[in-house]
Amino acid sequence: MKYILGKKAQMSQKFKDSGESVTVTVVQAGPCVVTQVKNKEKDGYQAVQLGFGQAKEKNMDKPKIGHLKNLDKVRHLREFVMSEEIKVKKGDKLDVSQFKAGDIVKVTGMPKGRGNQGVVKRHGFHGHASTHGTKDQLRTPGSIATKRIGPVSKGKRMAGRMGGDQVSVRNLEIVEIDVAKNLLFIKGAVPGARNSLLMIYG
Repeated sequence: MKYILGKKAQMSQKFKDSGESVTVTVVQAGPCVVTQVKNKEKDGYQAVQLGFGQAKEKNMDKPKIGHLKNLDKVRHLREFVMSEEIKVKKGDKLDVSQFKAGDIVKVTGMPKGRGNQGVVKRHGFHGHASTHGTKDQLRTPGSIATKRIGPVSKGKRMAGRMGGDQVSVRNLEIVEIDVAKNLLFIKGAVPGARNSLLMIYG
């Protein structure tokens, strides 16, 4: 299993030999340091904890400083749960060289929080007609229940808080890798705002 932490840099495009353009997301991935290796005997499950991003000790709390003793001071810590044998040890460095063009990956990130939104923006409702007596309800949801059914059913698509929940996107292809600059060029869009943290599984 391949895994790494990174941050979303920007959207761009790459051109194939045929001249076709491919939309890509540029991800600054790694280098990451292995800060902890968990096993079933001690922790009850297998996992690798990675650290990413530079941090100053004055901005870190004491438990984190102690946890990272004799290691690089990192800003982010994330775990990758493993089902296979773990081949890394504490202190190892991981970079983009473990991936190659054509690899299929899963990317997990945190999308932008958009606050409370109506049904048009949140669920894509087309709203009501703007003519034929419609007044002040162009973007309202309309009827939400009937007497026969009773109260509003669970899961009904209505207005509410949008965004800010962790999202994973599968089956994304790595188009190109820049080992010198630690860049991954992933086909399509990935969740999150620019400079947000991403977890990439191979």
